[in-house]
Amino acid sequence: GTWVLLQNCHLAISWLPTLEKLCEDLKEQDVDPNFRLWLTSLPSPKFPVSILQNGVKMTNEPPKGLRANLRGSYLTFSDDELNRCKKPKEFKKLLYGLCFFHANILARREYGPLGWNIPYAFTQGDLDVSVAQLRDFLDMYDEIPYKVLNYLTYDINYGGRVTDDKDRRTIACILEDFIAPNTLTEGHSFSSSGLYKSPPDGDLEHYMTTISELPLLPKPEAFGMHSNAEITSAQSATTSLFRTILELLPREASGGGKSREDLIYEQAESILKKVPPAFDIEGIRKKFPLRWDESMNTVLAQEAIRYNRLISVMRDSLDQVMKALKGYVVMSTELEDMANSLFDNLVPVMWETVGFNSLMPLASWTIDLTSRCKFFHDWITSGHTPHVFWISGFFFPQAFLTGAKQNYARKYTKAIDGVSFSFKILKESYKELKKGPEDGCYIRGLFMEGARWDAEQESIVDSRPKELFTKMAAMWLVPEYERKDPETGIYRCPVYKVLTRAGTLSTTGHSTNFVLWVEIPTKEEQRKWIKAGVALFTALEYIAD
Repeated sequence: GTWVLLQNCHLAISWLPTLEKLCEDLKEQDVDPNFRLWLTSLPSPKFPVSILQNGVKMTNEPPKGLRANLRGSYLTFSDDELNRCKKPKEFKKLLYGLCFFHANILARREYGPLGWNIPYAFTQGDLDVSVAQLRDFLDMYDEIPYKVLNYLTYDINYGGRVTDDKDRRTIACILEDFIAPNTLTEGHSFSSSGLYKSPPDGDLEHYMTTISELPLLPKPEAFGMHSNAEITSAQSATTSLFRTILELLPREASGGGKSREDLIYEQAESILKKVPPAFDIEGIRKKFPLRWDESMNTVLAQEAIRYNRLISVMRDSLDQVMKALKGYVVMSTELEDMANSLFDNLVPVMWETVGFNSLMPLASWTIDLTSRCKFFHDWITSGHTPHVFWISGFFFPQAFLTGAKQNYARKYTKAIDGVSFSFKILKESYKELKKGPEDGCYIRGLFMEGARWDAEQESIVDSRPKELFTKMAAMWLVPEYERKDPETGIYRCPVYKVLTRAGTLSTTGHSTNFVLWVEIPTKEEQRKWIKAGVALFTALEYIAD
């Protein structure tokens, strides 16, 4: 008749089938009415479904919104706890800053990749440990060790969950706004509008009243973002909703008109006609032979092989699905999934596995594939490397960047490990560039989110209202040996392939999404653009170039 508690079941994945069997063997007539089995776990796809179906489920999630999160944190305190410190005034001020930081990083998740590359599950435990350390360090030292407090909080307490290096940079930048000497100043503002301020020290009721006066729905400026972030967040939520609705729609057509199978057949036939011709690999190797002084020849051949693999899979699978729809071959599970994707205007999974990173719907993806192949066909036809490289067209842009470095290293007999790029944003349009640079390469085809490039000011500036993405100017990647990175006047901007930002480490040792860091001139502090989530992308969710 006792209770049993098994904690952190997600850490014992291999044992979960045994647990499932034990639960199935529990018979009502053999078990004491007072017996209870409690299981705790983080969300896991491996958790047995039968246990979830037969049990009562309870979830503990943080409140939604900045105000609700801040209020939730203060509900765990008492007046005794607020005053249990040798420096009560400083403690209360910094405690409010710490709780605001906790609420801020939780609420940023609502903005998707613009807030965090990966949505981290920060918990109340992270805050509790940070509060305990804040109290201890204030008691131990006469001067407040801001540097130590910041490091312990963002790099250890919260940073232990943060696996992406760009997110680590973001969380460190956010915390510096809240655990800083300015926080002790009366009326210090945490946002550009002055709406979110550091309140005067007082009792618990005073803080609860202050929090209740905050807006229920915070504006993006509370997180250091542009107002356009609100549109991005709403669009993402809407897209997700409609994709779910699309998956739930019935697959059978009713009434007159063409049947579902006819529509899929027409779609497959239409795409098959648009599939670009395969590249002649032997012809490319003869025209662009392996040369010591031109690594781009190797890059071209490797790209052509990758596109040929995709084109081959597309042709074979389209041919098979058309035969299956006519009844000439058996409709396998893979072909059925592909047919469903064609009907829903989604890129089939079997194409994604051998294809390039993309978030585009099938119609746009097909046009993009044609444009990519045309770029390489033009390169082959011209007989020389392009004056300006369309970086969006590369299957594996990291190989292209390495090729540019290798050309420089071999030309000047330098170790390639010591070669890195400096960056010059060009005033000219890429169409005006009739000749490639002496060293390095010109690139085009990047898009910026969260800000825009102003050619007149020669600086990154705030986006225009309702302009979510802007085309980035052509750029000169200048290879240099043993270069020292500039410390001021630039924003170190990450470049990704697609808008999801998060990627996994592939077998090549490179991320499947992140491409490189680019230094963009700025007249503002770099931290402004870090908090705004400014990044460059080689492709969007639609055809934009």
